[in-house]
Amino acid sequence: MKYGLNTLIFTGSFKDENTVLFERIKKIGFDGVEIALAQKGDLDYARTLEQLKNNGLECSGICGMFSLDRDIRGPDMENIKNGIEYIKDGIDAAAALECNIFTGPIYSAVGRANLESPEDRKKQWQTEIESLKQVCQYAEEKSVYLAIEPLNRFETDFINIADDAIKLIKEVGSNNLKIHLDSFHMNIEEKDSAAAIRNAGDLLYNFHANENDRGAPGTGQVRWEEIVDALNDIGYNRYLVIETFTPDNELIAKAASIWRSTEKSEWILLEKGLDFLKNCLKDK
Repeated sequence: MKYGLNTLIFTGSFKDENTVLFERIKKIGFDGVEIALAQKGDLDYARTLEQLKNNGLECSGICGMFSLDRDIRGPDMENIKNGIEYIKDGIDAAAALECNIFTGPIYSAVGRANLESPEDRKKQWQTEIESLKQVCQYAEEKSVYLAIEPLNRFETDFINIADDAIKLIKEVGSNNLKIHLDSFHMNIEEKDSAAAIRNAGDLLYNFHANENDRGAPGTGQVRWEEIVDALNDIGYNRYLVIETFTPDNELIAKAASIWRSTEKSEWILLEKGLDFLKNCLKDK
């Protein structure tokens, strides 16, 4: 397995000037950077790729950021259109940065969580399938995978557990549609995180290794030994990504309800978390 970090720990919108972070990221011991793409044009892909390579890093993935105007499950047609175009932009970014995955809660806007009638839910599910089929076809043409990330109940009412994602993937029917699991969300929603990983099996294409309080991995209540055993059991050999936030990034802190610091700085959090993950795997 390789180790990455998500750029949201530093900034809500990754831009060209943020590539100065790469040197220190490599020095700490990370292999890759998962870039959160706010919108097309935020960064020069060719320059960013060059800076990654100059620092011995790779882009581990492009992480999608989904607002209400990018909601592909409808019913608003303009939002569906915006969401499809944004996902295609993310696929293009992944291809340009020589990574093969666009990941995140691509199925709906983060923060959309309501009680829906069975009739509305059925319509949304069908709209979701139709929308995903469109973007999956584009992803297949670009040799990029899309990975669905289940979120906790406070951030979405649509896909909360691995089984939800598996069901959706089967109904879409594309080999380029995969699963992204996050131990923070799993700690809230899954009955057994290790069992969920095993159920995902070879569909698992991205894993966010986060603590239950979004602090450094290893400092909270997540059952890491069980998670690592499950990842090894399914032969997972892609990225473990630390995706966490601090109150210093006000935009993301508000969206993710980060009201206190768990470490003195984001760098300390990353160093502590990475050391713990590497030691977990070294012992296996």
